[in-house]
Amino acid sequence: MAPSGTIAASGGSNASAAARVDWVDYAKGICIVMVVMMHSVLGVELAAGQTGFMHVLVAFAKPFRMPDFFLISGLFLPLVIDRDWRTYLDRKVVHFAYFYVVWVTIQFGFKAPAFAAETGWRDVGLLYLESFIEPFGTLWFIYLLPVFFVVTKLTRKIPPLAIWLVAAALETASIATGWTVIDEFCARFVYFYSGYLFAPYVFGLSDRARSHPALAVVALAAWALVNAGLVVIGASEWKIVSLALGFAGACAIITMATLLARAQWLNFFRFCGEHSIVIYLAFFLPMATTRTLLLRTGIIPDIGTISLIVTIFGVIGALAIWQLALRLGGNFLFERPDAFWIAPKKAGPVLQAAE
Repeated sequence: MAPSGTIAASGGSNASAAARVDWVDYAKGICIVMVVMMHSVLGVELAAGQTGFMHVLVAFAKPFRMPDFFLISGLFLPLVIDRDWRTYLDRKVVHFAYFYVVWVTIQFGFKAPAFAAETGWRDVGLLYLESFIEPFGTLWFIYLLPVFFVVTKLTRKIPPLAIWLVAAALETASIATGWTVIDEFCARFVYFYSGYLFAPYVFGLSDRARSHPALAVVALAAWALVNAGLVVIGASEWKIVSLALGFAGACAIITMATLLARAQWLNFFRFCGEHSIVIYLAFFLPMATTRTLLLRTGIIPDIGTISLIVTIFGVIGALAIWQLALRLGGNFLFERPDAFWIAPKKAGPVLQAAE
């Protein structure tokens, strides 16, 4: 095993914190589209009281959707974990905290009238303050990432294998306290830490898939059959099995992303990956608007078709909001202003899920 502070594989040996890796953007793009799809489909089905054909895709992706996102988020951490604490906290905590505060306020603003109708305006302020303890809505991912970054740096002197075994045990324990931070930390940290710890092997997997595409396609087909079969019989939620499927699915997405990058197909996913945080922050508004419009008008009767349209509008609408904000001077929605940097500002793009 290469030291966890280095990238030993050929795909990462020349990487830098500012560099982009094609297959990583594809993988992030696939993941963010799956996240939007999940929220869109389940939201439509809950509002309509019935399921559609898109439910099958959401169920298929459930074992690996978030594991892969977290593994990718930890992948480049070996390159920056040795930074001084001031710079590290600026990039890995303040960065995400800023966007969480901005967008939790926006989301809460849209939902406040509905909250007030249920509990009265007196309690709305308390609900807003509570969102800084209990992650609000779809934003729990960027709430949890800084926790992962800090924990990983604080535990560097502890044997990595011991941390990994504890993290794997926490995932297997299926802890459910009702507090998102605790529950999701226990369920997801093992994947984030694996991205950090096993980065050389992840890049090595990508290199092998790029060198042997035919074998990679066969492996993907076998994985898809196994994953689908275990989901259908309900075994994907079993202890140990869920952990194995999380890693298997993450490897599958990495392989798939590498093949797409090799062939330069479906570049839309790469673009989505390059702007995954933009989509993650803003998709809730076009998603909710499209869902409400389609369900109230009834112009499309099929729930699966509605779910698909809502997913598409969620992704494209988020990108449209981003472009509109840039043109209207709303850069602060997607770019951290100078006043909110506590370390010298870095060059290059500032909106990265992982440097």
